[in-house]
Amino acid sequence: MSTFDSTKLPLPQVLSDVTSGVIQLPDFQRGWVWDDEHVKSLLVSIARSFPVGAVMMLDTGGDVRFQVRPVENVDFNGPVPEPEKLILDGQQRLTSLTQVLALDKPVKTFNEKGKAISRHYYIDIDIALEDDRLEEAFISVPDDRKIKTNFDRDVVLDLSTRELEIKNFFFPCSQILSSDAWEEDLHEYAPEKFGKFMAFRKNVLTAFRSYQLPAITLGKATSKEAVCLVFEKVNTGGVPLSVFELMTATFAADGFNLRDDWYGSTLRSVEGRYHRLSQEPILRGTEPADFLQAISILQSWEKRQADIQADKKGKMISAVSAKRATVLSLTLQDYEKWAPLVEEGFMLAAKFMRKECFFDGRELPYRTQLVPLAAVLSQIKERWLEPKVHDRLSRWFWCGVLGELYGGAVETRIANDFEDLMPWLLSDPDNESNERNGSLPRTISEAAFQESRLDTLRSRNSAAYKGLNILVLREGARDFFWKATIKELADEDTALDIHHIFPRAWCEDNGIKANIYNAIVNKTPISYKANRMIGRKAPSEYLAALQKHTQVALDDEAMNDILTTHRIPADLLRANDFHAFYAHRKAELLRLVESAMGKSAQLDQTGVLANSGKEE
Repeated sequence: MSTFDSTKLPLPQVLSDVTSGVIQLPDFQRGWVWDDEHVKSLLVSIARSFPVGAVMMLDTGGDVRFQVRPVENVDFNGPVPEPEKLILDGQQRLTSLTQVLALDKPVKTFNEKGKAISRHYYIDIDIALEDDRLEEAFISVPDDRKIKTNFDRDVVLDLSTRELEIKNFFFPCSQILSSDAWEEDLHEYAPEKFGKFMAFRKNVLTAFRSYQLPAITLGKATSKEAVCLVFEKVNTGGVPLSVFELMTATFAADGFNLRDDWYGSTLRSVEGRYHRLSQEPILRGTEPADFLQAISILQSWEKRQADIQADKKGKMISAVSAKRATVLSLTLQDYEKWAPLVEEGFMLAAKFMRKECFFDGRELPYRTQLVPLAAVLSQIKERWLEPKVHDRLSRWFWCGVLGELYGGAVETRIANDFEDLMPWLLSDPDNESNERNGSLPRTISEAAFQESRLDTLRSRNSAAYKGLNILVLREGARDFFWKATIKELADEDTALDIHHIFPRAWCEDNGIKANIYNAIVNKTPISYKANRMIGRKAPSEYLAALQKHTQVALDDEAMNDILTTHRIPADLLRANDFHAFYAHRKAELLRLVESAMGKSAQLDQTGVLANSGKEE
């Protein structure tokens, strides 16, 4: 059965429906943005009876309810009426035509620089009747209906009264759909021009009055997910419609301002959830969609538990879900029930991340992995601090990071992880059969780390790269220059970065390829001061310089201890043996990975040395 109708609607009827409130906008539609030139171009197209594209609308009165608003510049004498249709596509065109053709007041538009301006639109009748000059005939004039030159000292066209409009023979576009009053005044002020006006009415005005606008109307039964998808497919504004915007419009229909609840409102002195979450640096940048996903997990999990308890006897049991359709099906009651718990869950997630040595949102490998984590913690609360529960949660987290399983579309993984983690975390930790009988969370079972991945990790934006850097830091890596750990320097806002251990210039001079020396194996976090002293020098040279110029002069043994905190083999570094160093440090980093994931890495057939960067 078709869920939409396609037809053609008379333009005058559509604009009448807009001004009467029969047709309005859903609140998730963004504002009107067309400039003066766009408006004039649209008018010319209709005057020439050219197609201007179909509009798409949604019938109201179904289960999907949105907060609505009138088209820009449309006012009502009484309360705003209930609309029968909502504009999904064609907002810019319908708003332009409504303001120009159906409202007797200035059009609020923009100039070529984006500055807001008010304009009245006219047609130069004489030019409009000339062949191939219709585009030049449409003009816009300022609010006072006067065009001036010489720094506004000289008026070159004055259309400020009906008499002046007629004598200058400029027709107001606001009279296009009904010109009776203008024609009566034409008889009074310039009857000699009436014959020419009739030709204009036939050639130009009739094109507007008889114009048929293609329209697609989605029926009342259209789901919220379908509305969202259709809107994104047809909207040409360049910005996709977010779940948050759609839910904001939905909840607003029930009198709840989701935007204020999330972002807060200075007008109402309301502090939003985003502000409270952002007190934790690791949670800065949390998206409202992440928060809604966590709620959808808990709501769908509760429903699944109820289905299981009810013993449906062969009937389908609902699934735990973080998919868009599930988020869009949330009711205001669902949000109000779960939002406080989810907020608490995110705050507990921040504490967990600190324990794993993540302290800033920029260090976070995957923001999406916080969603199932927050949902789980909202349920188990402080039990995550129990050593064996924490160890399991940590193992799951690092398998997701180092297995690089949370990139791209992860809605299914998010839901599966929550459902897997809830029974596993709280099951008997002493029962080793849990792992043997396949009860491990899928992310742990599916995670794999290939030894050769260490050779290809070069981008500091990749999840595994960020994760490995943190694994080194939480081992207590100390700076080459300052008498402090890297973590202590970070807390004091000392300039830090991840730098080459064997300097890039030295590697190039010694024939080491860029794809090898840029790998994470040859990088480690150090201060700007240490990096400046390293420069282009060979390791044996810069180590001697560092030991001499550190705050307290260091002997070889003390410097070697610092290098060891970075899992750097000191003897091989001092020997300037890049290939042996590379193989040894790669093996050390691999041990860190295996310890965090609780499973062995997948070794390459050729072995460690084959990937050390040595030329054949």
